Amino acid sequence: MKIGNVLYPVRDVDRAVAFYRDGLGLAVKFTDGGRFAALDAGGTTFALAGPAEDVTGGHPAASFKVPDVTAAVERLTAAGARLVGGPDEGPHETRAVLLDPDGNPLVVYAPR
Repeated sequence: MKIGNVLYPVRDVDRAVAFYRDGLGLAVKFTDGGRFAALDAGGTTFALAGPAEDVTGGHPAASFKVPDVTAAVERLTAAGARLVGGPDEGPHETRAVLLDPDGNPLVVYAPR
């Protein structure tokens, strides 16, 4: 398991891409219209989720790439997390959103 990305929900993906690209010099890896963008933050993907892809209710979250989303959800809920969404098929991956025991959101995902 590894951090696949750090996810920031944004109102306007194009504006946010320009801000982080021009302001911090992050290279754009890809964009999916106004839905989603991935930028390279030195080996970690910095992800920008537009309103259609905001799965964390407006809160930044770490997203963990796992081999099996269902198994990860089972382990996390057994350890005290609360499942709040999914597992669902997104446009690029299967994902689930959970809250850790302190109420912080996290995402587990696997490519489709």
